[in-house]
Amino acid sequence: MKKKKNTCPNPDAVGTEKGTPAGGPIMNQTDNPKIRLEGITYIYGKNSPFEVRALDGVSLDIHAGKLTGIIGHTGSGKSTMIQLFNGLTRAEQGRVLLDGEDIWARPKDIGRIRYRVGLVMQYPEYQLFEETVYADIAYGPRNMKLSEEEIRERVAESAEFVGLQPEVMEKSPFDLSGGQKRRVAIAGIMAMRPEVLVLDEPAAGLDPQGRHTIFRGIREYNRRTGCTVIIVSHSMEDMAQYCDDVVVMAHAKALMAGSRDEVFARADELEAVGLDIPQITKLMLLLREGGMPVPSGLYTSESAEEALMKIFNEAKREKEGRRRT
Repeated sequence: MKKKKNTCPNPDAVGTEKGTPAGGPIMNQTDNPKIRLEGITYIYGKNSPFEVRALDGVSLDIHAGKLTGIIGHTGSGKSTMIQLFNGLTRAEQGRVLLDGEDIWARPKDIGRIRYRVGLVMQYPEYQLFEETVYADIAYGPRNMKLSEEEIRERVAESAEFVGLQPEVMEKSPFDLSGGQKRRVAIAGIMAMRPEVLVLDEPAAGLDPQGRHTIFRGIREYNRRTGCTVIIVSHSMEDMAQYCDDVVVMAHAKALMAGSRDEVFARADELEAVGLDIPQITKLMLLLREGGMPVPSGLYTSESAEEALMKIFNEAKREKEGRRRT
């Protein structure tokens, strides 16, 4: 496929200055974050017997252009947090900054924020309603008052990203498989070309092949457009395979955040809060404990295979060298 130009506006917009908000130091801090949370607290059922603190003083940077994974157990605050990114909900305390500007500085303009930060909720296929796949993907761009030529271009591009073939475009979305419906729904948000694409459990309920197709398309979208992508997932394997940065949520707080390697290097802390490191990483650690010279920082089957083949080939060359002598 041809490499597309960067279609996301403001990929390097200047953010806020470094500082320490009320919620404490900013985790994963960078000079120019795409999104910054400052001391965010969100409470469900406030002042009622059912009050629940979903987020408690979260301060965090999301880096521009990166694919960031957010992981944690059910109830850790993941889904609540991403709904704050585009103003779908509003925090009790703290600020959400997009390119350094408070998204609630002008409440009447919050609709514009939702074009800039596209949110794909869990099981988005239940929101499909148009007569054809093409019409469903085109719905968002058409509401943006784009020309028909621009709409066609965006629909074709987003369909390509998620792996939808041209022959399905005139079919009813309700005649497709579950995985195909999911891809149609995601393509509909991609076609709006948001600056930030946020997906809540995009591969939930899909078989392994379906998961791979969805995540591969999202990763390709991130790489080719330069857009900031945020994924919520329960799967450490998905985080290891596809993400640049990882945020770990636990008990309404951001427990840790940083590059994939930085986070997975803290395996003991992850396991202490009931989160697992990838299975392939566990296997590599067992091999190291058994005396095999396996390098640290192996989180995917591909990297593990490469490392094991290198060890095997070195051992083979050493054995052949001894024979010759």
